[in-house]
Amino acid sequence: SLRMNGIRIVGRVLDSRTGRGIEAASVQLHVIMNGNGLLRDSLVAGMFTRNNGDFSFDNVPAADSLRLSISGIGYKDWQRTVVQDEAGPVTDLGNIGIEPDAQVLSNVVITAQRPAMEMGIDRRTFSVERSLVSTGGTALDVMRNIPSVSVDVDGNVQLRSTQPQIFVDGRPTILTLDQIPADQIERVELITNPSAKFDAASSGGIINIIMKRNRRMGLNGIVSAGAGHPGILNGNLTLNARQGKFNLFASGGYNQTGGRARGKTLRQNKKNGIIENYFNQYSTNENKRRFGSARFGLDYFASVRTTLSFTQNITGGKFGNEEEQDQEYLNSLGVAERFGKRQAESSSRFNRYNSQFNYSHKFPEQGKELTGNINYSYGKGSDAASILNSFFFPNGTPYSTPARVRNEGRNDNDQLTIQIDFTDPHGENSKTEFGLRTNITDQRSYFSSFSVDNGQETLLPLSNNYAYKETVHAGYFSYSNKIRLFSYQAGLRAEVSEFEGELLDSAKTFGYRYPQGFRRLMDALFPSLFLTRELGEDAQLQVNYTRRIRRPNFWQLNPFIDINDPVNLRQGNPELRPEFINSFEFNYDQRYDKGSFLGVLYYRNNIGDITRYSDTISAAQYQQLNNAAIDPNAILNTFINASSTNRLGAELTLQHRFSEGFDIVPTIDLQYRKVNADVGGLQLSNQGFTYEGQLTLNYRITSSAHALFKDLAFQLMGEYESREVTAQGRNAPQHRVDFALRKDFGKDKKASFTFNINDVFNSYRFGNIFDTETFYQESYRRRNVRSFRLNFTYKFGKENFSLTRRQEDRGGDRDDD
Repeated sequence: SLRMNGIRIVGRVLDSRTGRGIEAASVQLHVIMNGNGLLRDSLVAGMFTRNNGDFSFDNVPAADSLRLSISGIGYKDWQRTVVQDEAGPVTDLGNIGIEPDAQVLSNVVITAQRPAMEMGIDRRTFSVERSLVSTGGTALDVMRNIPSVSVDVDGNVQLRSTQPQIFVDGRPTILTLDQIPADQIERVELITNPSAKFDAASSGGIINIIMKRNRRMGLNGIVSAGAGHPGILNGNLTLNARQGKFNLFASGGYNQTGGRARGKTLRQNKKNGIIENYFNQYSTNENKRRFGSARFGLDYFASVRTTLSFTQNITGGKFGNEEEQDQEYLNSLGVAERFGKRQAESSSRFNRYNSQFNYSHKFPEQGKELTGNINYSYGKGSDAASILNSFFFPNGTPYSTPARVRNEGRNDNDQLTIQIDFTDPHGENSKTEFGLRTNITDQRSYFSSFSVDNGQETLLPLSNNYAYKETVHAGYFSYSNKIRLFSYQAGLRAEVSEFEGELLDSAKTFGYRYPQGFRRLMDALFPSLFLTRELGEDAQLQVNYTRRIRRPNFWQLNPFIDINDPVNLRQGNPELRPEFINSFEFNYDQRYDKGSFLGVLYYRNNIGDITRYSDTISAAQYQQLNNAAIDPNAILNTFINASSTNRLGAELTLQHRFSEGFDIVPTIDLQYRKVNADVGGLQLSNQGFTYEGQLTLNYRITSSAHALFKDLAFQLMGEYESREVTAQGRNAPQHRVDFALRKDFGKDKKASFTFNINDVFNSYRFGNIFDTETFYQESYRRRNVRSFRLNFTYKFGKENFSLTRRQEDRGGDRDDD
């Protein structure tokens, strides 16, 4: 303990390693025992240290003993007891050295390496810096390398074979994952069964992307640049400057990718079980995606307990695609009747903006906190396409007049989220949490499709102008407590939601409102319960239950027909209703000297499961679309509400370290799925077993006689997904292997080169099989092809950097003003 005399306390906080004063460290003074000898624990004073590490407290009340606590970002917490005596009016505690925290990663000097994956009962956290194979890519590349997460050909993410909710820094986003640079992401959190504190719409879990944000003292930054094949370019710069009560940060980047991907569709058209004809299609897509992003903001530490933050994000880019399709039309004997050739060019431009304001206030009581957030996202985009369909007899003569279609469109969208949360602890083992949240999404889209003949354009019925507004108001309450080795958390969330969609040209409206009257109140209530039992210091068991909702999105509701693929059309279903999910999990978490193990058994009961349904277009639909070069046997893909889908699964994840430089992370996900569906008396029920395995190996050369090999790191990731049942067939198996190596060099290992190969064997493709009474179809598509990338990264920083021209005093007499 430190002895205190008088009513004024002064001191200086230093880095115990360098002896340099620490700026903006939090210093707090608590009364432990007052002058009457009564126990209490309350904060009487607090401040941030000055530029040279000084602090001072005036008018300290008389007390038998106080507790002095010091904390700073990147340093271990420090606290001592201060005992009062009568020696004088001022107490100088002198220099107080605090130690750097070896577990905190500096943007300049790495003193310890964060594990690639940190496992917990409620979530798993993945360090993007440790994912060498995604360096220089986008958030999609990051997702592909996270166990239990898969990405399909359209860039949609699935967690345990269901669609999760994507957050950025804990809030909804209008950005797609291929619009977020991987080099700006710090970590990714997976929450497989969210509690009542989170959105009820997170039925498939939550993937929370945490962007890089540094609050270390002085000036810090990271610069990176990369290039590769096919058509890969990327660059990123991140800067952070902190002094006194202000922390400024900014980052910007550019990403470009290309590639030529192939696809294939093989179909048998049937009638009464007999094959009438065949259709084959072979496609080549050349993609080029380019986008830039900027992010900047300010943290203001108004007091030792209050922080205000503002962040602005700007993203813009252009995605382009050139497609060629060769089509074969064969009779029942497999003899060609005609051939088709389709050429299409399309491009889309987008601009996305996000403004976020955060407020945080920590009360004197440990753990008591009030936070508020306003998050506003807004954006606009445009797209254009030109399509030419030509048909020929087998001898090469024209079968029909070529059909040309031109499409153009634009869209605007806004999203506003307002949220407030309050945490109130009751002693060390229990706490109450509650909050309110409002989310409003507005979108307008204008799409025109024209048939072009001899320079004359005719507006097609495909043209579609729409608007929609989705509003969700929510509130939650949660109470948790711990009794010896047993703890529990019970919560209840209430959400009122409304979706209003309108086809502007016809004034046709569609949508839903939940709950629909007081009698359907349960449609708005979402309880959660978590029970945990400690099994010693290194193991625990948990059982949890949550009720969630999955609301159909706009594209699943919109009756507009998408004709990008003339034989595989897509259309929404305005009659869709939300589905409700009962989710159970049993978790066992075991930590040991060289790693950890997490075993999960889970069961999900999806009532009214939103399921894809496909059928050949009707004669009336073909007549409507005839001028748009649609195949008469085209398949129309839409969505229905199945009666239910049940999933029973097991997920096993091991993280084992064989030595200082070698560790492995194998994951196995086993799942049995049963779909119960009926469309107009047609039974579409299906069931089957699926599994997924992923293995990541990390090896780092920690000692070598040759400097070239020392600190050379290797990473190999392999993944296999078995076939997966759907309502009318199954998805085909898929597999891939990624490889990367990184060499750290220079003073304090500030610089590094990373070389990675994504999809080493060029095997990653997405296929599905439809097997119905009217057709059998096998098809596959690819989003990306094998790529090679070389990336350079350099970290820099200056702890004693000053935002002002005057160099602050770091020695000499202490300022007692």
